[in-house]
Amino acid sequence: MNKKVKKTTGDRIFDLCLVLFFTVFTIVCIYPFYYLIINTLSANDLSANGDIIFWPKGIHFQNYIDVFKIPDLVNAAVVTVARTVIGTGAAVLGSAFLGFMFSQQKMWGRKFWYRFTVITMYFNAGLIPWYITMRNLHLTNNFLAYILPAIVQPFNIILVKTYMESIPSALQEAAEIDGASVFKIFYIIMLPLAKPILATIAIFSAVGQWNNFQDTLILMTEPKLYTLQFLLYQYINQADSLAAMVKNGTVMSTASLATMQTPTSIRMTVSVVVILPILMVYPFFQKYFVKGIMIGSVKG
Repeated sequence: MNKKVKKTTGDRIFDLCLVLFFTVFTIVCIYPFYYLIINTLSANDLSANGDIIFWPKGIHFQNYIDVFKIPDLVNAAVVTVARTVIGTGAAVLGSAFLGFMFSQQKMWGRKFWYRFTVITMYFNAGLIPWYITMRNLHLTNNFLAYILPAIVQPFNIILVKTYMESIPSALQEAAEIDGASVFKIFYIIMLPLAKPILATIAIFSAVGQWNNFQDTLILMTEPKLYTLQFLLYQYINQADSLAAMVKNGTVMSTASLATMQTPTSIRMTVSVVVILPILMVYPFFQKYFVKGIMIGSVKG
């Protein structure tokens, strides 16, 4: 029979402090998103004056109706979803295969190629050489610019390699005795066993693809290739410009627009529209995230 351990006063105080600490920490993490949402649902004049702190006031949904009327929003959403899905799939497969190959002792030049890949985590040529390389490869105004550079990620490869090395080698040896090729071993045996770490990599890649706007800013000039994050960047700048023009009274024709949509409402509503999808996807992968990191980080 298990005996119940009696907690001392010090243990209770410590537990209470832990609960209070993590409660406050959770509130601090959640509040910025909550603040964005209640400001988009509140009266725009109150939101612009900073009167919305804890509770929404003058609730309305006109901000979201107006945002979804933006002509380029749907196309940007399609581009963003496409680059996230395709880019994440390519990155996961690339990291999985390279991590698997680097875990194979018989791979030709394994140590050299592994070190050559890892060293790129610490050194890079810089932004201008990167742009010149992308331009010479004809990846400007090209959707593949979102996909190809993200396939090989050294950090993800390290995670997969460490995870693969934790899988019993007897499984691979048995498959080799049965005549299985390297690709068959990778596809049939290793990939199913590596689901936790691959899910972790998928989270990293998906969040990175969804949030990235710098490649659009530097490489893309055609609006049909703009992403949601880049539109958010544009509208934030336009919102600031609009606020300055209205304040100086230089653009009278935009007075009605400024009355309906303040710069604050524009920034916050577009931010919610861009952030919300990735927040909804993340909880489904969370259970794999912790398991993949823990198993992939320590080799038994």
